[in-house]
Amino acid sequence: MSGFLSENRPVQTLKAILTRLEQAYCGSIGYEYMHISDRDKCNWLRERIETPTSMEYNRERREVILDRLMWSTQFENFLATKWAVLAKRFGLEGCETLIPGMKEMFDRAADLGVESIVIGMPHRGRLNVLGNVVRKPLKQIFSEFSGGIKPGDDAGYVGTGDVKYHLGTSYDRPTRGGKRIHLSLVANPSHLEAVNPVVIGKTRAKQYYTNDEDRTKSMGILLHGDGSFAGQGVVYETLHLSALPNYTTGGTIHIVVNNQVAFTTDPTAGRSSQYCTDVAKALDIPIFHVNGDDVEAVAHVCELAAEWRQKFHADVVVDIVCYRRFGHNEIDEPSFTQPKMYKIIRNHPSSLEIYQNKLLNSGQVAKDDVEKIHNKINRILNEEFIASKDYVPQKRDWLSAFWSGFKSPSQLSRVRNTGVKPEILTNVGKAITTFPDGFKPHRALKRVFDDRRKMIETGEGVDWAVGEALAFATLLVEGNHVRLSGQDVERGTFSHRHSVIHDQETGAQYCPLDHVMMNQNEEMFTVSNSSLSEFGVLGFELGYSMENPNSLVIWEAQFGDFANGAQVIFDQFVSSGEAKWLRQTGLVVLLPHGYDGQGPEHSSGRLERFLQMSDDNPFVIPEMEPTLRKQIQECNWQVVNVTTPANYFHVLRRQIHRDFRKPLIVMAPKNLLRHKSCKSNLSEFDDVQGHPGFDKQGTRFKRLIKDQNDHSDLEEGIRRLVLCSGKIYYELDEERAKADGKDIAICRVEQLCPFPYDLIQRELKRYPNAEVVWCQEEPMNMGAFNYIAPRLSTAMKSLGRGNMDDIKYVGRAPSAATATGFFQVHVKEQTELVQKALQQDPINQI
Repeated sequence: MSGFLSENRPVQTLKAILTRLEQAYCGSIGYEYMHISDRDKCNWLRERIETPTSMEYNRERREVILDRLMWSTQFENFLATKWAVLAKRFGLEGCETLIPGMKEMFDRAADLGVESIVIGMPHRGRLNVLGNVVRKPLKQIFSEFSGGIKPGDDAGYVGTGDVKYHLGTSYDRPTRGGKRIHLSLVANPSHLEAVNPVVIGKTRAKQYYTNDEDRTKSMGILLHGDGSFAGQGVVYETLHLSALPNYTTGGTIHIVVNNQVAFTTDPTAGRSSQYCTDVAKALDIPIFHVNGDDVEAVAHVCELAAEWRQKFHADVVVDIVCYRRFGHNEIDEPSFTQPKMYKIIRNHPSSLEIYQNKLLNSGQVAKDDVEKIHNKINRILNEEFIASKDYVPQKRDWLSAFWSGFKSPSQLSRVRNTGVKPEILTNVGKAITTFPDGFKPHRALKRVFDDRRKMIETGEGVDWAVGEALAFATLLVEGNHVRLSGQDVERGTFSHRHSVIHDQETGAQYCPLDHVMMNQNEEMFTVSNSSLSEFGVLGFELGYSMENPNSLVIWEAQFGDFANGAQVIFDQFVSSGEAKWLRQTGLVVLLPHGYDGQGPEHSSGRLERFLQMSDDNPFVIPEMEPTLRKQIQECNWQVVNVTTPANYFHVLRRQIHRDFRKPLIVMAPKNLLRHKSCKSNLSEFDDVQGHPGFDKQGTRFKRLIKDQNDHSDLEEGIRRLVLCSGKIYYELDEERAKADGKDIAICRVEQLCPFPYDLIQRELKRYPNAEVVWCQEEPMNMGAFNYIAPRLSTAMKSLGRGNMDDIKYVGRAPSAATATGFFQVHVKEQTELVQKALQQDPINQI
């Protein structure tokens, strides 16, 4: 037992005991911690809760708290006055105490060693947090509120922008204790709670790059609404990551702005549990419920939360039970649905009125003191409002230090050589195929690694897994951080990767990629099986990738079909984050994709959805830059379906060797992992002049692979040009060899987006008389066809080769399901489409 009932306590009367318990547990704060299984943690909390002096503030502290509460309140009043009801701002009225509470939390955290805080929050109160907590310049907020200008060409960026209450920023601010703390507020969409895992991932990355091994210098803070904390599944997915070794951040502080209504929905209709925070009880997380009208109580629990986090490196929840003075937004009428509640709210004094009266009545502040603070705040707000009319966004407003020197997509970038010196390939190849002395792997794995060693030694037959491992290893040698995460990625869903080997006698684990250099930092290469989550884990890896561009961060789906469990992250962040918030990411997404008879849930990474979200214009061929002899293409991301280990190697390395960052979506193979023809020679990976793939600028990723047969003598006699992407190529090539189809050329479009107009036109010119066919495995309403067709048509028109009607489609018929569940039907469909693509007669358009 601890607290005031500890064993060494003085003797007390029953009345004194009851009085103290009432003071501790029957006031403005309700504590939930008895569900925690760790007795030491419970005793630590009990001692702080039951100690009589724990919540007492002196006059100086109370003046600071009053000042902060007045800033919070007057900021909202100022916005309401200047913009009346013409603009939505999702104000904080009813929970103004959040601002002094957060400031007290940050001050205490800084005293305890925190140097950087990453914040994620919804729209409610965001502008107030930006201005009064993060210290974003008020003139910038007011400029954005007035529909101010966006960063232009002088800043190197253009984008669509987003509404003001979604924007993020980062600044350094001083604390009450004289320290400085870096605060980052992550931009977010309206999809409530979706930003949670992004914040946690970014925090974890900060800890890696600052060598914060005990996870006490960087911390994540998440703000929630009561309805979304109870209702959104990603809340639990994020909480579930909190203690996992490769995802933990040493504890996150959760603050729930509990205004007791979710838009128009009452709590009785919004959750099945008593409290909106009950989900946290599943993970031994303490919960502090506090009356939002009592600013000192809010400040106290916020400080206590910071102390808990730094002491136990675990999550904690602060539930501020408050209200929403207006509707969901300022032009909404809440009395339509909560008439009784809003009748009470209209007559309820604000938290500032309550606290001012308390201090005035106690004599701790005078009316003149209150007036001085009020006038000072009003003067500053008006000065910033005037300055906002001339505010011009600066580069520092959107570009963090790690990204300095990286180009915007509108600036021309040179494609760099991604080949590697042969001796480096040999050295790292040896390292990734060698076990330590005395290590006893599974005998089947020993054979696999023996085969891999031969690939390196002979330079022939390099398969997919080795190509990937070589990409990772060479990037590590160059000083880059590599992180691979997802379900079953250590072994690989298809038992192909084997990044982590298990000793069959001791169970000890060995990761060859941790040993490609002498004295290599263990976390420099991180491969981790994730929890069974798509939304949460993809969001985490996205946040991780946004912290530093010198890292290859990869999320792999178990099957591409399951990626739609994270659709919100793809739609709201990965595809559009740069356009909305001017934030680049080089995140790589691997989606196993391909039709091999495994049914409608294990065949498709939904390639069509990623292409449909691509923002390149299908009717405009990008200009050719004369000096670099490459097309200038701006696009929100890259989508590839590569077919050789060497090309996979180069596209991964290209992510790091460019001077800008774009997400990379890879339709990863399944049966090509062991396909007899899907091999590369080691010479295709190096940078030696004269070796395959080398051109004037070195060895690089091939956006299109031309036909591998020698048609130099009969190019004009080629009757059909079949364009395809992915594994279908190998089936087409095999069938062509059987049929001796020398008058058919097959080209692989390895990069679908941005569309390689220049290389497509090169092939159209090479085969001027050929019928043009697009062949795919997927149904017509899926796959790449609807993306490829208008772009291919544009390329053909520019050469006088016809239009859309002249593109012949070969693939499965339109379908609601991605694939058949009957294996024999699959085989029949696959055989027919391969044969149709190569048939002697002209192909009839569907």
